[in-house]
This record gives sequence, C-alpha cells and structure tokens, in this order.
Amino acid sequence: MKIFLSLFLLLGVAADAGFGSLFVVAQESELTAAQSKIIALENAWNQAEERKDAKALDAILDNSLVYTDYDGTMMTKQDFLASVKAPARQPQQQVTESMNARVYGDSAIVTGVYRVKGTEKGKPYLRRGRFTDTWISRSGTWVCVASQYTLIGK
Repeated sequence: MKIFLSLFLLLGVAADAGFGSLFVVAQESELTAAQSKIIALENAWNQAEERKDAKALDAILDNSLVYTDYDGTMMTKQDFLASVKAPARQPQQQVTESMNARVYGDSAIVTGVYRVKGTEKGKPYLRRGRFTDTWISRSGTWVCVASQYTLIGK
C-alpha cells in the first residue's frame, strides 16, 4: 500500500510539473505577443508622426498622456497632437535605432534610441535621443500614458 501511495503521489507531482510547464509556456507566449504588439505600436507612432497623422496618434496615445520633450517641455495629449500638426514643423524622417519592450502584466515600459530629421520654422534639425514610453492595456488595447525623450550628446 505504501508503494502504491508513493507512486500515486509521484505521478501527481510529475503531472503538476507538466501542467506548470504548459502554463509557463502560455505565459511566455502571451508576453511575446504583447511585446510584439507594443513594438508595432511604437513603429506606427513614428510613421504617424512623420506623416503628421494626428488621428492615428490619437488612437495610440491615452487621453491622460504626459509627454516630456527633449528640451524639458511637458505636454498633454492635446499639446502633443497640436505640435505634430503645427505647419512650422516638417518632419522628414523618424527612425528607431534600437528598442526594448518589457511587459509587466497590463503595463509595459519601452526604452530605445531614435533619430529625427526635419525642419522647424524653416531651420533644419537632426536629433538623436533616448526615449522611455509607458504603456498600459485598457480593455485589451495598448495605449501610451507617458513618454520622455532625452537628447544624446554628439
């Protein structure tokens, strides 16, 4: 009887370990899917900003967005969208050089380096900087709630 009970417990532990492994694989798959989605949204943000597409940006950015620009200027979502649409600003290129997304449940932090080129008030600019974006999932939709951009010295 002791042998039977020991074998039964051993099989139970092995089965739990197998199901636990499946659970870990499922969690990792969900994590990878969330990371891929957020990276795609970051790339869509660059394209929308380059095309001055405020409607696309409106869908990506949460209404509570806090945006800190390279010069320390803090903007709301409305301020940021207005700056993107401003006629004096003519972006030509926005390229992400590197990016890393870390997901923590229903929130994520994206860090990276990107380069922007264009003209503003008739003067050309070329900036390279680091960014940190904070994303949250609201009802299954990822939106950016905070963004910060810092220039990298030449």
